[in-house]
Formats: sequence, structure tokens, C-alpha cells
Amino acid sequence: MDERLKEAVSLHKKGALMPAQAIYRDILRLHPRHADALHYLGLIALQQGQTQAGVELIGQAVEIDGCQVPAMSNLAMGLLQLGRHVEALGCYNRALQLRPEAIELHYNLANALLGLNWHDEALRACERALKIKPDDAALLQNRGTALLLLHRYQEAITDFERVLALNPDNPEVLNNRGLALAALGNYDEALASYERALAQQSDFTDALNNRAIALTSLNRNTEALASCNRALALKPDFADAHNNRGNALRNLHRFEDALASYERALRSNPNFREALQNYGAILFVSGMFEQAAHAYARLLQLAPDEDYVLGSLFSCLLRCCSWAQYAQLKERLVQMVRAGKRAATPFSLLNASDSPADQKRCAQIYAADLFPGRAASPRPGARHRHDKIRIAYLSADFHNHATAYLMAGLFEAHDRRRFEVCAVSFGQDVHDEMRGRLQRAFDRFFDVREKSDIEVAQLLREQEIDIAVDLKGFTFGNRTGILAQRAAPIQVNYLGYPGTMGADYIDYILADRHVIPEEERQHYSEKVVYLPDSYQATDSKRSIVQQVPGRGQVALPESGFVFCSFNNCYKITPAIFDIWMRLLQQVPGSVLWLLEDNRTASASLRREAAARDVDPGRLVFANRMNQGEHLARMKLGDLFLDTLPVNAHTTASDALWAGLPVLTCLGQSFAGRVASSLLHAIGLPELVAKSLEQYEELALRLAASPSRLAEIKARLAANRASFPLFDTARFCRHIEAAYMHMWERYQKGDAPEGFAVP
Repeated sequence: MDERLKEAVSLHKKGALMPAQAIYRDILRLHPRHADALHYLGLIALQQGQTQAGVELIGQAVEIDGCQVPAMSNLAMGLLQLGRHVEALGCYNRALQLRPEAIELHYNLANALLGLNWHDEALRACERALKIKPDDAALLQNRGTALLLLHRYQEAITDFERVLALNPDNPEVLNNRGLALAALGNYDEALASYERALAQQSDFTDALNNRAIALTSLNRNTEALASCNRALALKPDFADAHNNRGNALRNLHRFEDALASYERALRSNPNFREALQNYGAILFVSGMFEQAAHAYARLLQLAPDEDYVLGSLFSCLLRCCSWAQYAQLKERLVQMVRAGKRAATPFSLLNASDSPADQKRCAQIYAADLFPGRAASPRPGARHRHDKIRIAYLSADFHNHATAYLMAGLFEAHDRRRFEVCAVSFGQDVHDEMRGRLQRAFDRFFDVREKSDIEVAQLLREQEIDIAVDLKGFTFGNRTGILAQRAAPIQVNYLGYPGTMGADYIDYILADRHVIPEEERQHYSEKVVYLPDSYQATDSKRSIVQQVPGRGQVALPESGFVFCSFNNCYKITPAIFDIWMRLLQQVPGSVLWLLEDNRTASASLRREAAARDVDPGRLVFANRMNQGEHLARMKLGDLFLDTLPVNAHTTASDALWAGLPVLTCLGQSFAGRVASSLLHAIGLPELVAKSLEQYEELALRLAASPSRLAEIKARLAANRASFPLFDTARFCRHIEAAYMHMWERYQKGDAPEGFAVP
């Protein structure tokens, strides 16, 4: 019998499974409880993919002979394939009790635990085995992998480098080392590690995909795209590579192609959460808000606590003016943020909470998660001393954009005897009239689209920039990661984002006492610098087309009072819309003139009007047009109705510049107090209501009193030339005084501190 078993085992080892199987069966016909024959016959079943049969046969062998360590190990392997994880781990542990020095068993146990995502247990298994054999490369690799998955990246790198000292050409270890380096933000080193892995194994699709991620993080998106394409040529259904290809295309502003890549990733893996989130985001930036909302809703079904998705869904529904879930989502978002959850981006929270405390908490969570500080402030010994203070304005919007409309005059007005002013542009190179004007306005214009955050920060250091002014904050297209590198000794949050950034590397926020009352300063991580009039820059050179269109040309009725609000539709809330509809009901023949933001929102607003017994035809929607023509048509409005909790910002400035009175309601947070700031600076504080009830009452009074409204319009026209709001030169002197004081404090070695410009 022993000879027959030896013959079968020999055939088995040579891969002659069928003859070996026949002999094992012959043995079992004569000796049904022959443990070795049962074990090996079960092993053949596993090799042939007959997992259940294999487990049953090997299980019988182990029952007969409980000391068969190889049988226990193979049984564990089969049980894992059947998803019977606890039983499998029990087999490994029983085998290790019999042979505690068996390194292969420790290795298999650790592998099994890693496969089950039981990372802590895998780490402990590796550490027990390494006490027996401290320099075992396979065990060190497994321990490094466990540490990587436990986010203990530096320890993982140490283990991977020990393995590479033994085997410098191990592509899997080089790939995993790259993952750990990337997680620490060391993308250049990670890229080098992936390149070494690919030098050993050019068809290593995981390394090609990870290389693409590193390249994207370094803003080398064209190369990232090529790396994804290489991976997909080898593995066409590689969902991760399709997703990362979409990321590279998105960063290259090829949104349609990015959308197709995310869709391809989701066809390969319908429950791929990261791809689904990216898909929703690209739909959002493409203006397909309804489809984006469906994507986010589906993602929340898969993962109810997925980071930032609830806030993204809330934003999409606001863009659609779809309010069925408004109150519920708003309350849920606020509670999650207060609990420290990553529920919303700071920008998406603005419409959910008017509380500066909530907004600060949200910003702190977001900044710590996505933009942690990467470097300490420059040491006092590194202070630069120039004849002129060097200021860098950072933005993606140096073209026809709301920020540029406000800031262009300031850029031109800066005193070149005292200041050297440069632009750091990370937006698209749009060849429009405003772009040309701005390029002429700056002393230097740096296009950094293809540079990484680290490279841009290094550029600012090389240019010895004294003050970096971030004009984006937490708005779309921001590059907060540049400031997280401490790109300049003084870093300022201004204009783009109406709130705190919650990051200790942003030193100051420029404000006024209307947008940030002194008692609210505690809710800003930055030191508050108060400008004396309004915090908002304006451009006194903005042109308005002289030819005002007729009412019929813009679809307005020839008579009747025109309430208007050209805010983006996401700022319209149910409470505000209720007031607007009551105004239409109480002012016969009046209409509400709104911006046509997207057709879904317009249709929703018409339905909401009908639900409030208002003829939807009394809502008139204005298409977008160039700035000069838009300002001219604003003259046809009678009263601009502001929104809350997010006011009109640039749009309020537009209206006042065009001579259209703005009625606002004072909110609690910065975003809800901007119009108040502007109205005080133009000498019309009576248009700032203290409550929604007062807002509604005042709107009704003005609509019913043409003489009173005419008097306000006349004052607005007169004040435009004499009050501070549109005095660009005056504003420039004030902001330069602020920059000078910041710089002087820094030169003296004093920490940032809040102050007021006299």
C-alpha cells in the first residue's frame, strides 16, 4: 500500500492528476479511512476547482488524523475559498500549535488575515513569526503590507526597505513602498519607486495605475493619462485605471472624456464608490445637476457615511431647486459636522448653516483631511528684505470671471513704488479681453497649471514672495495645497471664499466690521484684519453698454413692477421663495426676473410657484450674457431681492454699479452679511433688513411707493461717485496699508495679530 501511495504522490507532483486520482481512489476502496489518500484526493479536488468536495475530503482526513499539519493547512486554504473564514483561521491556529516553528504556516496565516482585511491580526501574526526568523523577506513584506493598510506608513516603508535590501528587484514591494510614500505626500519618491517596479515588470498594471495617481498628484496629468492608457491596454476592464484616467482628464478640463472614463469604470465595477463619487463631481461641474444628484444618492445607498457625499447631494438638489429633502438634509448635515464628521465641504455647508461656529468646524475638518499643513513657517533668519513688498495673488480666475471683475482695478492701482505684484494662475489659459488686461496689470504673471503644489510653493519661495493672497479659498478649482506648504511667510484669505479656512497656515482674513462683527472673531482661525469701508474690492472702470434693451427684448412685460434676483439658483431657499411668491401675490402685475442658471432649476421654480398659487408665467428667466450687456439690462429691474443665508456678492456689486437698489436681509455668517457691507459703503443702510419679516415688509412698501424707490435710485446714482464702495483708489490705499502692517509685524518677528486699518 505504501508503494502505491508513493506512486500516486509522484504522479501528483508531476501534474498527472487523473492517474494519481485513480490510485488514491483505489486505496480508499480498500482502506476508506486512509488519511493520506483522503488528503491528497481532496487536494486534487481543490486544484480542479471542486472546492466543496476538496474541503469535505480533507476534513475527513483531519478528523482521522488530527496531527496532519499539511492537511490542516490545505483545509484552511479550501475553507477560505468557501468564505468560511473563522474555520480556516482555526485550522491554521491548530496547525501552529502542532508546529509553532513552521514559518510557512505563519506566512499563510498572515496572508489569509490580510485577504480578510483583518490587518491588526495579520500584523500580530507576522510579528510572532519574525521572532522566529527575523530576516525572512516574505514575512517582512507581509508585515509591511499590514502596516501600510493600517496607515502606519513610515513603519511600512522601513519594512519594505529591509526587503529591498535583500531583494532590490521585487516589483510588488517597490509598488507597495510607492503607495506608502504617496500616502505621506512624497509623490516624487513614490513615482521613482513605481518606475523601479515597472523596470522589473513592464506589464505590472497595478504599478502603472499607481504611477498615474502619483503623476496626477504632481499635476503631470498628460503623463498620468498615458500611464493609465498603458495599464488599460494590458487590462481593458481595469476599473481603477479607468477612474484614474478620468481624474487626469478632469484636471486637463476634458470633462466629456472624463465622464466617459468614469462611466467605463462603473461598467467594470458598478459599486466602485470612488468612481461613483468622481462621476457625480464631473456631472456637477458639467452642469448636469440632476444626474449628479442621482449618482450621489446611489453612492449614499452603498455607503451612507461616505466622506462629503451628503453635502454634495445637498448642493446638487439646491442647484436643481429641488427642495423636497431640504429641511431633512440641512439638519442632518449640521448635526454631522457638529459631531466632527466629514459630511460636507465648507462651501456646500454655507447654505445649510448660517452659524459661523458650524462653518469653522467644517473648515477645520476639511482642511485637516485634504490640505494638512506640510511645512513649518520660514524661520526668522530667512526673512527677505526688499525695496518693495512682494505680493502674489493666487487664483484660477484670471479671465472673465466674477473675481476678476472685482479685482482688476486694484491690480492696476497698486503703488509700484512700494509693491511688486505678481499673479499665480492655476486656471485655464483663457484668451479673453480680461486675461489680456490682467497680464498687463501684473509685474509678473506665472502660469502654474502644470506644476505641483510643492513646485508652486517652491516657486514662490524662489521669488521671495512676502505675502501670498489666496483669492479662491474653498471654492471650485482651488489649490489650497500650495498654501499648506507654507509658500510665503504671510498668507492671506481674501474674497473668493466668504468664511474661515480653518487652517493654521492661513495667517489673516481681510474683512470689515459688517461681515465679521468683533464678537464673531473667535469663529475664524485667521487673524481678522478690518478694512474701514467694505472688504470687497471693486473696479471703477467697469463699462456698461450704453444701449439699454427694451423690456420686450428681455421677455419682460411692458408694464408692471420688476422684482429681480440674478443670484445663482443654489442660493434660493424655500423660505426666501415663499416671501417672493407672497410679494407677487400682493403686487398686481409684478414679475420676478431670475437668472436662467439651468433648465432643471427653472422648471422646478415654475412648479414651486404654481404650488403657491402664483402663475408660473410671472417668473421670467434671463439668459447669461457678457458683462457689459448684463449690467445694462439690470437697469430694467426695479428692486433686487437678495437671498439668505448666502447673499449676493459680486452680483450685488453689479446691481449697485448698474443703479439697481438691492434689498438684503442680514444673516449671521460672513456669506449672509456681504450685501449689508456693500450697502453701508454706498450709503444705503436702510436697505438692510434685520429679519425676514422686515425684509418682506420693506420690499412690499418699496413696490407700493414709486416715489420712495425713485428717491433711493437717485441717491444710489449720486453716491456711486462719492461714497467709498466704488472708489478703487481709496480701497487700494486701505488694502496696501493692511499689507504693510502685516509685513512690518513679520519683519519685527511678531506673530500675526488682528488689527484695523484706520
